[in-house]
Amino acid sequence: MKIFAKIRFYYGAATISFIAAGIMVPLMMIFPQKRSNILHYWNKVIIFFLGGKIVSHGKRDNTVDMFIANHQGIIDIVSLEAAANTDIRWVAKKQLFDAPWFGYLLKLPNMIEVNRENKTGLVKLLRDAKETLESEVKRVIAIFPEGTRTDKQALLEFKGGTRVMAEKLELTIQPIVISNSKKLLNEHNRTARNATVHLTYLEPFKVSKANKGWYADLRTTMQECIDTQYNEYKRER
Repeated sequence: MKIFAKIRFYYGAATISFIAAGIMVPLMMIFPQKRSNILHYWNKVIIFFLGGKIVSHGKRDNTVDMFIANHQGIIDIVSLEAAANTDIRWVAKKQLFDAPWFGYLLKLPNMIEVNRENKTGLVKLLRDAKETLESEVKRVIAIFPEGTRTDKQALLEFKGGTRVMAEKLELTIQPIVISNSKKLLNEHNRTARNATVHLTYLEPFKVSKANKGWYADLRTTMQECIDTQYNEYKRER
């Protein structure tokens, strides 16, 4: 069975690559006004071909300024795009924007580029976030505050950039806990299986500069939800 799971991983990776680079990128070039619709529809197709399903718990609030989610791998992004037709503006590191051809997946929909090695990176992040808030077209910023993917149940320490951005702009945030995504496609051990990805939408809240402990409280709340998902339903994060 492990060999079959390995074969399925490479099938899944090839499927994502083909649809992303061979279909989504050309379509976004041809139909620039429909980029959000293209991302939503074709990510749903990816989930289908990988043998996955998405189940949502709670309600996604598309009126918030930013989604904050835990991160295990590419399926987290695919699932959030596939679950609802929300015009998401992802925050991603510069290296992904520079990737040959695949970088267009981020450049064409005007996602937010962050250069972690440059001291002006935070300034640009704030400027781009402010631009998103002031745009006539409603887009929700989405970020993984851990800064990188992990295969552990425990959340990594949250990066400071997310906190600074949220406090400076006093954003309204909805936390999202994603579980079982690495069962569908596990980039850490290179296996894949049929799986249901669960998206748990927690209560939105507005960041207040007066509440100095909000960021630590957010991490605690998300970790408690992750632990509940595992202890009660055996859904790994």
